[in-house]
Amino acid sequence: MSIRLITFDLDDTLWDNRPVILGAETAMRDWISQHAPSLASQPVDHLGQVRGRLLEAEPNLKYRLSELRRRTLRHALEGVGHAPDEAAQLAEGAFQAMLEARHAITFFSDTVTTLELLANQYSLGVITNGNADVRRLGLADYFSFILCAEELGIGKPDRRPFEEALARSGMSAEQAVHIGDHPGDDIAGAQAAGWRAVWFNPEGKEWTGEKAADAQIRSLGELPALLQRWT
Repeated sequence: MSIRLITFDLDDTLWDNRPVILGAETAMRDWISQHAPSLASQPVDHLGQVRGRLLEAEPNLKYRLSELRRRTLRHALEGVGHAPDEAAQLAEGAFQAMLEARHAITFFSDTVTTLELLANQYSLGVITNGNADVRRLGLADYFSFILCAEELGIGKPDRRPFEEALARSGMSAEQAVHIGDHPGDDIAGAQAAGWRAVWFNPEGKEWTGEKAADAQIRSLGELPALLQRWT
């Protein structure tokens, strides 16, 4: 059966996420230093410890990254003496500073041209565990739907995001291909749902998953020809 649906992971698939996250963390900590110095004076790993306790109490927060970040900040601010209302306001300010920097993204050189080409031939979608918003990045027009773990309440490698993608697109698993960088979340998750999966591996890493990906690419520019061969 011919391929009709292609879904993409976002972080480290359409852009290099390492400098993005570093910039977002720096922006958040700079904002905290200016507006909440009592929290800024805590040890470097203080927020990580608060985050860990929240995840231990509510494991499903791992799929709700924005809520987890807000709660971490709020609890940390209350812990250094801020009243609940003030802590909530400060937490939101720090979160928004982080979120703005989170979207200061430089796409891989062939991201946009590849999406433009594929959008004329296939239905495209997003399946992400992260909290980047393609609407803020100017990519929304390429995608028929955007599935975020935070909104679904569950993330990859669970089958449900992939099944929801089929429901929204009206396609079958045999018609679907997922592209991503993570051997577990992206490749194993898609294959468990009956999809084909393409491993995006720009650094030429050694495969660490159990079942091999259906294909591997070093750049997004390789994708159109690969899909054409499959079709």
